[in-house]
Amino acid sequence: MKPDASRVIADLRELRALTSDERGAQRVAWGPVWRKARAWFQDKLARDVGVATTRDGAGNLWASVPGKDKRGLIVGSHLDSVPGGGWLDGCLGVVAGIEVLRRMKARGTPPVTVHLVDWADEEGARFGRSLAGSAAAAGTLDAKKELAHLKDRDGVRLPDAMKDNGVPLEGMADAAGWLLSLDARGYLELHIEQGPVLEAMKKPSAVVLGTMGVERHNLRFLGQTAHSGAAPMHLRKDAFLAAAEFALACRDLAAQHSGRTPRTRAVATCGVVKVEPNFVTAVPGSTEISIDLRALDARVLAAMLSGARRASRAAAKRHRVSVEWSPLLHITPRPFDAALMRLIGEAIKQVTGAAAPQIPSGPLHDASEMAGVLPTAMLFAQSSPGISHTRLEDTPLPALDRSIRAFLLAVDRVIDRW
Repeated sequence: MKPDASRVIADLRELRALTSDERGAQRVAWGPVWRKARAWFQDKLARDVGVATTRDGAGNLWASVPGKDKRGLIVGSHLDSVPGGGWLDGCLGVVAGIEVLRRMKARGTPPVTVHLVDWADEEGARFGRSLAGSAAAAGTLDAKKELAHLKDRDGVRLPDAMKDNGVPLEGMADAAGWLLSLDARGYLELHIEQGPVLEAMKKPSAVVLGTMGVERHNLRFLGQTAHSGAAPMHLRKDAFLAAAEFALACRDLAAQHSGRTPRTRAVATCGVVKVEPNFVTAVPGSTEISIDLRALDARVLAAMLSGARRASRAAAKRHRVSVEWSPLLHITPRPFDAALMRLIGEAIKQVTGAAAPQIPSGPLHDASEMAGVLPTAMLFAQSSPGISHTRLEDTPLPALDRSIRAFLLAVDRVIDRW
């Protein structure tokens, strides 16, 4: 059966009409529009494929087409979005997965069992903890420690929001056993790139090398508040200038550690700055600044972190202030499976007629969690413009069509090789 993207694109447009408004997608996890999207998903599977969904302890939705062999291949992504998000972010992989199951049904009985999953709360948009459902399935989430205390901006507790959706917090630990029971041997995910690389390369699709590791920390530079007119420049203890110098040093670190190929790309971002006392006639006595370092190579990531620590101490000394570090997040780089990557690359070449580029993913994905427990690979579709988490996110129709067809073909290649 020749791969065809038309039904997938039609379904994506149908989902957009159902769950978006003038601000963009509104499928925020644990909320009413998300529930509407999941109901649409379940109805589509029941009508088009003839299969029902099952929910695991973390709220992940599963659907399966049994094969001749119980061994399984999992495909999936997430239906939830950020508020005002794009029409393809996450849901592309889930909706393409519906077509995967349609194709498996049309084959009769596939060689292996094929599972589709819609991971719960990938974005973490409402409560701040991303990859909740897939992390629970991978066994890397301590729900009581990491989720029980979280609240949204209206003061609603995450455990209460989950309970309203029929997902008790204490049941999340059962998701890992559910995944284990599937006897899955691999995981494939289709996702938009969310960045500008493929657009700049004029390529519709790419093989994803893996997800970058992350070192995220908060720093506090502590100096002395003073009157902006009375304090001479050479006697100031300006915490903001130390933080600003640190930010520029981190920019230089990223450039220093980045190679010329996508595989060796490294990035550093200072996204949050809080200055006190924060008025125009005061020398800043305290400044908090965040640092987010990412690289696919763990050794490069460690070297960048070491360099950032040295840079912070040097900036603090130069401006006669102190500096304190507080860790926020550490994620190990997750390189993807070479054999699955090769099959995706072959599928892209067959569809596009050109060798597939290979690029790393700076954003995290559910595949990041799966890569810790299963052979995993991803296919990226071009984003144009190269942005995401906004209603402006899009993928040109030719690139979308080719990426979907390449993914469907890659799934065929994987199950036929097994």
